[in-house]
Amino acid sequence: QVQLQESGPGLVKPSQTLSLTCTVSGGSITTSGYYWSWIRQPPGKGLEWMGAIAYEGSNYYSPSLKSRTSISRDTSKNRFTLQLSSVTPEDAAVYYCVGHGPDFGSWGQGTQVTVSS
Repeated sequence: QVQLQESGPGLVKPSQTLSLTCTVSGGSITTSGYYWSWIRQPPGKGLEWMGAIAYEGSNYYSPSLKSRTSISRDTSKNRFTLQLSSVTPEDAAVYYCVGHGPDFGSWGQGTQVTVSS
């Protein structure tokens, strides 16, 4: 069973870069056909897909966030990382990492991020 766990700071100051890591267990992030996404949910709003990194390393980003978003991976540690630059209070949300492939779909438990000085 593939499991995902987010980690990172819960508080980020405005204009700084948010960095979150998702550690994957029970499966490899390089398995063919698997994709690894970041999704967030601001308070009182719906889910927003931010971007993904594919099993072979290709990146896909939401057009609305592309200029501020970067998703990378460390295959030696089986984890992938989200960086969101120039954060504002509007970036406060619960951030989820999600893995999906032909035969599975799994979410991390989510991590709350607050943007405040």
